Amino acid sequence: MTSRPELMRGPTGGQLSDSSRRQAMGDFLRREQPLANVVGFGHGVKWAEGQPTGEQAVLVFVTQKVPESMLPERDVIPRQMDDGTPTDVIAVGHVAAQRTTGRGRSVPSARGDEQQSPEAAGQFAQLSQPLLEELGGLGAFEPQLLKRRMRPCPSGFSVGNVRVTAGTLGSVVYDFLPGATVDPPGSGLGVPSKFYILSNNHVLADSNRAQLGSAILQPGTFDGGQDPADRIATLERFITIQFAPQIPLERHNNVVDAALAAVDFQDATREQYFSGAPRAWRRKANVAVGDLVKKTGRTTNISFGRIIATDATIDVNYGTAGTARFKDQILTTNISAGGDSGSLVTSQDNVAVGLLFAGSSVVTVVNHIENVRALLRVEIAEQLA
Repeated sequence: MTSRPELMRGPTGGQLSDSSRRQAMGDFLRREQPLANVVGFGHGVKWAEGQPTGEQAVLVFVTQKVPESMLPERDVIPRQMDDGTPTDVIAVGHVAAQRTTGRGRSVPSARGDEQQSPEAAGQFAQLSQPLLEELGGLGAFEPQLLKRRMRPCPSGFSVGNVRVTAGTLGSVVYDFLPGATVDPPGSGLGVPSKFYILSNNHVLADSNRAQLGSAILQPGTFDGGQDPADRIATLERFITIQFAPQIPLERHNNVVDAALAAVDFQDATREQYFSGAPRAWRRKANVAVGDLVKKTGRTTNISFGRIIATDATIDVNYGTAGTARFKDQILTTNISAGGDSGSLVTSQDNVAVGLLFAGSSVVTVVNHIENVRALLRVEIAEQLA
């Protein structure tokens, strides 16, 4: 087995400094004339010759890299931020919400023509290949889809609003019990009165457009689900997503793409197919660059990756709904494709870390589970880890 490159934990706990965040928003994603190709930024480590160095850096995410000599001076990313933190430019391709597109075989984004850029492929080759080796080696493969009708349905299978194609059932959750708290977090006591399927807004609520009480099918319509025969739940509530151009990007305050659908206790389970139930959940302050993660999803089933950025701000394409800017996100190596939206992302030992909702052929974008729990006020697991 080859030795894998070290990905050191960020010494600041995985957060950008306030000055770096303000500067990045003002200089890289400014309202008037944002920098060419820039779609976001986040906390990570600097890369050199295809390997992570462990030195903390502000990562600037671009759709593709362009030689500095070809850029106007105003579009050149500075070597370091004003506070001295180094920068690194990361090519991430076109980032989009990841439900199935309805174009036959699922693709990594809402763009059917998405291709991984050569520079992005090379940048993470040193990170991902040793990981594949230590996990047994995957090589080229054809994913086996989790699109069968299941009752009770394990987490990881095809699900979706009757109006959409298909995404993934992330987990089963319940409302905070009496005594539950957000900060510091604590679980309550009692008997849950209702249970919910947890997935994305764009999977269960059609990007804000579905009506409360509308049918949720398992499997999703793209996988043959029909209403009412395959109805598993009804849309209960969701966190509204702000979209441009209706709301200017600089005014967006999106942190989660999340929704709940009421389900009978006997019809779905938070047991992750093949992987096991989440035994606990992790606070975002303890999520670090370099951490190993996994997920079970409708399209790429079980997949494994590594966190490459935290405290990320990134613009996500939602097709006809518009573009949404999300802050306080996790970026991992690519562990998903179209149809995996809604998957629960966990550590290797089944601690819930986040809710998968977007990606490209290069990276996957994940909401912190702490934010999902606090905003929806639901329990994902009874322990902290």
